[in-house]
Amino acid sequence: MPYVKIEFTRENGVTREQKRELIKGVTGVITGVLNRDPHLTHVVIQEIGLDDWGYAGEQTSVLREKGITADKK
Repeated sequence: MPYVKIEFTRENGVTREQKRELIKGVTGVITGVLNRDPHLTHVVIQEIGLDDWGYAGEQTSVLREKGITADKK
């Protein structure tokens, strides 16, 4: 039973439709590459608050307050 977990910060504003496409696409890859039954494949999407995600020893929320983003380090 394949299990795939996708995590990203809530600030990304991923829509319900985008999540549906992610689940469908990841399931398709697992089915195609591993030859698994899609009914046995589980995909979990977890959105995490910026206070609950850290990088380089700081909360992402604090990094954002300092103007540091994924595009700008």
